[in-house]
Amino acid sequence: MTCTGMKPIAKAFAASIILLGTVTLLSAYVSWHCESALRFGIYLVLTLVGSGLKITLPTVRSTMSVNFFFVLVCIAQLTMGETMVIGAGGFLVQYFWRGKSKPRLLQVAFNLSTAALSAGAAWQLFHWPLLRDAGVEFPLMLAAAAIAYFLMNTCPVAIIIALTEGKPLLQVWRDCYLWAFPYYLLGAALAGAFDWGSKTAGWQVAILGLPSLYLIYLSYNTYLKRLEAEKLHAQQQKDYAESISELHLRTIEALALAIEAKDQTTHDHLQRVQTYALEIGRELKLSEMDLEALRAASLLHDIGKLAVPEHIISKPGRLTPEEFEKMKIHPVVGAEILEHVRFPYPVVPIVRCHHEKWNGMGYPDGLVGEAIPIGARILAAVDCLDALASDRQYRPAIPLDEAMAYVQNEAGKSFDPRVVEILGRRHKELEVMARASGVNASRPKLSTELKIERGRAPAAGFETVQKSAESNRVTPMEFVDRIGAARQEAQILFEITRDMGNSLSLEATVSILAAGLRRLVPYDGIALYLKHGDEVHCGHAAGEDARLFSQLQIPLGQGLSGWVVENQKPIVNGNPAVEPGYLNDPRKFTRMRSALAVPLEGVNGVIGALTLYDSAKDSFTKEHLRVVLAISSKLGMTIENSLKYREAESGAVLDFLTGLPNARALFVHLQEQIRECQKTGSPLTVLVGDLDGFKAVNDRLGHLEGNHLLQAVGAGLKHQCRTQDYVARMGGDEFAIVLRGADRVAAEYMAERFRVAAQGAGKNIVGYEAISLSLGAASLGTDGDEPEELLASADRRMYRQKIESKSRNETLRKLAEALAEPRYRMLPAPAQDGESTAMVKQSIQ
Repeated sequence: MTCTGMKPIAKAFAASIILLGTVTLLSAYVSWHCESALRFGIYLVLTLVGSGLKITLPTVRSTMSVNFFFVLVCIAQLTMGETMVIGAGGFLVQYFWRGKSKPRLLQVAFNLSTAALSAGAAWQLFHWPLLRDAGVEFPLMLAAAAIAYFLMNTCPVAIIIALTEGKPLLQVWRDCYLWAFPYYLLGAALAGAFDWGSKTAGWQVAILGLPSLYLIYLSYNTYLKRLEAEKLHAQQQKDYAESISELHLRTIEALALAIEAKDQTTHDHLQRVQTYALEIGRELKLSEMDLEALRAASLLHDIGKLAVPEHIISKPGRLTPEEFEKMKIHPVVGAEILEHVRFPYPVVPIVRCHHEKWNGMGYPDGLVGEAIPIGARILAAVDCLDALASDRQYRPAIPLDEAMAYVQNEAGKSFDPRVVEILGRRHKELEVMARASGVNASRPKLSTELKIERGRAPAAGFETVQKSAESNRVTPMEFVDRIGAARQEAQILFEITRDMGNSLSLEATVSILAAGLRRLVPYDGIALYLKHGDEVHCGHAAGEDARLFSQLQIPLGQGLSGWVVENQKPIVNGNPAVEPGYLNDPRKFTRMRSALAVPLEGVNGVIGALTLYDSAKDSFTKEHLRVVLAISSKLGMTIENSLKYREAESGAVLDFLTGLPNARALFVHLQEQIRECQKTGSPLTVLVGDLDGFKAVNDRLGHLEGNHLLQAVGAGLKHQCRTQDYVARMGGDEFAIVLRGADRVAAEYMAERFRVAAQGAGKNIVGYEAISLSLGAASLGTDGDEPEELLASADRRMYRQKIESKSRNETLRKLAEALAEPRYRMLPAPAQDGESTAMVKQSIQ
């Protein structure tokens, strides 16, 4: 006992006990009387020794010894002063001998005062004349003294504890001290026996029987140690059980959070549903077992969504009928999973039936009214209310009152009217309770609500059904297989969409799809049809009869694929035989017997259709359709991008003005031709040409006429090329021609043809021979082995030829001007051309 933490009233009570004890000890000292000093001394020594034989009490931080026996003996045989001194001395030894804590003055004073008061009160009661006059015998008087000694020893301490800790006094006294009461009565009986022996044989002889007290002490100490060990073991077991229970609940909650995270919900949703459901269950006076079941089911009701593909759960819009059929398996799968947990309370029926409706239109069993477990009825209404009042990707949360109005409108149809009545009356109060429990106001997404058809209840044992494609045989499907299939489907779809997103080639995109999709939907052939005007053409085909399908051009609205594109609706198990009929060739037919076709949506509408073919009849199911639809939107966008890329790629290698390949395409082609010719040893010549006089045409007639001239020259050059030749516009009025298999001689011959073609094109456009073509040639091996080297060499020769041509034209111009002078006009005509030329040259010089 310390002053720290004690309330004022407890301190006042302790002070009063100390004061009374001090007064009692002083009165004993004043009235001290000893009849036999020897007996007092021996009793004092025995009491002090007995006080050393102490035991620790199992319920409070205090000790107990056998000195109470000697105090009772002293009450019967000694004076009050002697008894109080012996009682106080025994306490001091008990307190200080081998004490585990440092003594405190307040504790010593309080306990010493209590010991003195206890001994004095018990002595006074034993020697009360009224008891003797009433004829009370010695045994009863000693028992009364023992009871008084017990009460005076224990009650003050219990009062201090009660006042300090704020606990009920009776509860503290009962829990801490009542168990020791029988031992005080036993001590009174032993003290009475000792008193009888001392009166019969003398007190010295009676002392010889006191060692039996040591045996009592040993047995009692052993008992208390065993009691303490059992208590410690029980506490450890309790702590272990509580830790296991908490771990169990945390595991359930963590698993539930992982499941709800798949559905893009949070811990808040679980806590709100749990708070609402438990409060309604309490008002309906459900048993403790049912409430525990409802608590667990509130967290785990959607655990079956592990078997639903993630792209369905996280879809930001209304589910298709096929997708919702897949979603409907989650209550049954959840029940199968929890059946293996073996809860000690009925969780499984609640989870299985939480989507049942009061009117029997729910799933999976179509139960009606009170055939639905009460926990499932509570959970269904609460879950719906919280779903409506929570945000969705495709809509914001509606106000709580509006959500409650919807639930009330469904009373007697979807929900139990009793549950709805309580929910309507208390929903605001329950919302406040949910927030007070640490749940914030955010309301995350839950699964989409859709109208469904009531199905037949599955057989007992929580098994689901799966119909085979070849028969109506019903086979059980384990929940582990369902979960594994869902995860595999999600992974495969992710891989397909990821790989398609990295592809810009139409052929590569369809190849990726064909390889990945076969792992989910068995098929023998696949074809991609693209919309072109009033027809759909096969853009790519693979698998069985791929060559046949790749030739198809089907009128829009006809055939399987044409009908799908026109009507923008899928077809399951259509007849593939109608497709080849549009080839108008009776010899061409397909062996495929069933087809699954879905439209492909682009940015601006349907761009085509994806069709799967199989040789077996009716081999495709709605489950297959769901999988293909899940990927069709991504496929449509990817194919549309591939077509745009193909168009852009085509435009990137063509010259916009002439339609000839551009410089980029020329380099790529020339690189390929060099590689091929080096392998085969074939000759390769590159011609680079430039139009002479083109600038004068532009200056005189304008750039528009110049563009027409370039187009005409390009067409003329291309017309003169052989099949293996390649002509490209390098830019401006420059052209390049790749002559595969042509040596220098053949190249000179071809170059002359190109010059004539260019001059002819110029005359046709302008009306006179306005232009000419200068050409330079370079040969593979002789002039280089790389495209840059060949083009550079041919370009140098072309400019050399252009300079020589200009020099020759300038010489002829000067000759013409000289011959026009008067002194040369009367010269006779030379006999030979050589003589004339020599004369002209001499004259000019």
